[in-house]
Amino acid sequence: MNFHLKPGMLLGAASAPIHSEGGSQSNIWYDWYRQGHIKDGTDPSAFPGLRGRWQEDLDLMSSLGLQCFRLGVEWSRVEPEDGVFDEAAIAHYRQVLQALADRGIRPLLTLHHFSCPLWMERRGGFAGDGSVTCFLRFVHRVVESVGDLVSEYITINEPNIYAYRGFLEGSWPPGRRSLPDMARVMTNLSAAHIEAYGLIRKTRLKMGFTDTRVGFSNHLRSFAPLDPADPVHRFWASRSRQLFQGSLTRAMCTGRASFPIGKHPSIIPGQYCDFHAVSYRGRSTVSGPGKGPGHGLPADDLGREIDPQGIVEVCREVCKLLPRPVYITANGVCDGADAFRARYIAEHLEALCASDLPVERYYYWSLLDGWEWALGRSARFGLTGVDPQTGARTVKPSGEFYRQVIAQGGVSEELYRQFCDVPYPTC
Repeated sequence: MNFHLKPGMLLGAASAPIHSEGGSQSNIWYDWYRQGHIKDGTDPSAFPGLRGRWQEDLDLMSSLGLQCFRLGVEWSRVEPEDGVFDEAAIAHYRQVLQALADRGIRPLLTLHHFSCPLWMERRGGFAGDGSVTCFLRFVHRVVESVGDLVSEYITINEPNIYAYRGFLEGSWPPGRRSLPDMARVMTNLSAAHIEAYGLIRKTRLKMGFTDTRVGFSNHLRSFAPLDPADPVHRFWASRSRQLFQGSLTRAMCTGRASFPIGKHPSIIPGQYCDFHAVSYRGRSTVSGPGKGPGHGLPADDLGREIDPQGIVEVCREVCKLLPRPVYITANGVCDGADAFRARYIAEHLEALCASDLPVERYYYWSLLDGWEWALGRSARFGLTGVDPQTGARTVKPSGEFYRQVIAQGGVSEELYRQFCDVPYPTC
């Protein structure tokens, strides 16, 4: 392997408030933990995270040479009660964003990343009436407060994952199992994004800024038929792609709704993204409805199939829908031993750089081993390890590899042999 990054392509890392901040107990995830639903029983509020050690973590980013960083604003901190905003919380986020700018690290700010305040959840969350209005009020306050420091925004992170796991599968809060509820949430999230897209741009324009870019982080998977010659396998691969991501992508990018997205007065035809923010973690091999077999294929610690070429496939699909620059806003692998993470990064970067796609950013998920939602701290994606008792950070070999990729502007044969010449496990 020997390749250079695309001209002007920036490399960074990603995080999320619940994943990496710690401290907050007024959100749905702390309540989900309190109900005993977290795999390893760990408390998200007890994580020795970025909020208390943000200066140390920003120094860590600088030492790795990160050129950009994706972070989030935790809604329950900024608006702990309905209509009541915490000025100290807003001031903290301003301080972090200013420190990023001082270090020359470009921020990408996420406004909703799987977490709602408890007061919002009591009103039905994004399944409830008035959810779009509540979200827009929060968005306006944040952008009005930090818009001079941030030009690029993610409105909503992975809306299909949020809707599917929380409202159909029931494995995430609020733990519902209802197709109508999932469809209602997807519809409201689509409307919320479309309205927020215009609101963010309008708010910053009033502040005198014309460089605003807005998108949503779109969780995309590569769906492959187990037997490409079998029409049943091909049907279910196509059907799975459409239901999981196709309809939602179309609605949020272009305002054109189809099942399971319903009608909403805010979902009208238009163009509602300035860049395609793609979250990609792998492939699903499909032979029928539900999860495919995937036996004997390369996979991470969670059994997720590894398919570097799939990242090109899904990016090409969204660029056909609406030509836009591409930001890879989350690409990461669960590798507790840090045995094959460097190879995973190298092969996904190589696939992107060998393509003709307009890829401008790549954010590895994640900077730190964080609190990974219903898995707690049992799943490790980070370039940097975090001691659970002391909170001490230790850069892993994959983190050193990533630092050298950024410094060299690509991956040389020597660098690949040093860090990446290892086999993948299989599922």
